Amino acid sequence: MHIEQIYTSCLAQGAYYITSNGEAAIIDPLREIKPYLTRIQKDGVQLKYIFETHFHADFVSGHIDLSKATGAIIVYGPTAEASFDCITAKNEEIFIVGKIAIKVLHTPGHTMESSTFLLLDEHGKEQCIFTGDTFFLGDVGRPDLAQAATNMTKEELAGLLYDGLMNKIMPLPDDIIVYPAHGAGSACGKNMMKETVDTLGHQKKVNYALNQPNRDAFIKAVTDGLLPPPGYFGMNVFMNKNGYENINDVLNKSLTPFSSDEFELIIKRSEAIILDTRANTDFYKEHIPQSINIGLKGDFAPWVGALVVDVNQPILLITDIGEEEDAIIRLSRVGFDHVIGYLKGGLKAWQDAGKLSTSINRIESKEFSKKVNLQNDVVIDVRKPGEFITEHLEGAYNKPLEYIYEWIKEIDPNQHFYLHCAGGYRSMSAASILQARGIHNFSEIAGGFNEIRKTSLPINNFVCNG
Repeated sequence: MHIEQIYTSCLAQGAYYITSNGEAAIIDPLREIKPYLTRIQKDGVQLKYIFETHFHADFVSGHIDLSKATGAIIVYGPTAEASFDCITAKNEEIFIVGKIAIKVLHTPGHTMESSTFLLLDEHGKEQCIFTGDTFFLGDVGRPDLAQAATNMTKEELAGLLYDGLMNKIMPLPDDIIVYPAHGAGSACGKNMMKETVDTLGHQKKVNYALNQPNRDAFIKAVTDGLLPPPGYFGMNVFMNKNGYENINDVLNKSLTPFSSDEFELIIKRSEAIILDTRANTDFYKEHIPQSINIGLKGDFAPWVGALVVDVNQPILLITDIGEEEDAIIRLSRVGFDHVIGYLKGGLKAWQDAGKLSTSINRIESKEFSKKVNLQNDVVIDVRKPGEFITEHLEGAYNKPLEYIYEWIKEIDPNQHFYLHCAGGYRSMSAASILQARGIHNFSEIAGGFNEIRKTSLPINNFVCNG
């Protein structure tokens, strides 16, 4: 028996590849299936099952294309309804893969079909659980995503989640290995650990949700402080339930190079947004007006989902040369399949053609510390609320990047303000959106809070007296 966790950092997502005695199973595969096909061929095994822990909201799964390519059967938990051929398993139904068995444990609450897959080795010993979004390391799945589909409240869904965890997960042996679908950085939970593998026994000790004294306390704990889910989540669920375009077809139509003249003409004639995926350290110096910066070397796909939102939005790409295909694949992982094409030769081609460009006013933290008057100046911190509460510049306002289209309405374009995140990635995205909306009277701080805290400016730290 072999178990491999295939972790994709930019999505904080774990897929799992399992082999036993010439047969294989894959749990929660990503949309691009080539890496799985390569493994199967190399190992000389037959893919028998594709297990899906639930209909994912934060990425488009590769289940349909993988099934078509291999003949493997797609398996969902109880109550799942899909528009393609699959097995909707019963609670405690067992599937054989080589000499091992995978048992379905229905654990609804995150979604109604959410299930945990329990692996039993060739001797029948309980070895590990693949928990999907039911149970993370340090956290559990958010219980608010299925409200519209079920007409249930998040509290009712949290109650279902509690019942499944207490009755089906907690009684399992402490030495069982926990393999979750996500780690820190995913929007599917709120308190995930950076680790991606742990024992159930350790989680029983450290996971706040598992340590609540009763059902009511659990419900309150897991529903408290939930932020609204990203806008693209519902569209990804729809694609996972109803199907999607083959990723090779997406690549073929999207990998279209445009000269600077062609690129400029499409900007004028279409509703496409200009997505610049270069590093923020390059973007601020020079970029095409109206372009949005979301760096490819970072949490690219989730931030595209949060900031572009509509998966049907036409997109024009600007990348570093050679990164066009990678950008398109990462966009497709979260359902953004409508890339029109990319600027051939990158921004240099635009510069060489003498076309109009602009820049962002970025200043160093030392300059900021000398200029800023914390009593009178507005400082906007675009980090997440949890980061801000832990530590922030005295007097700063917390305006999370994911809600920029709400708080941008409150900005006075005539009043200068300062803008920062933790290191510059998110604040440059915010700066690009502000500038695209006609707001220019601001200074973005290089290196963000990581550099600000090295100055003599006063920092507020969270102190826990508990």
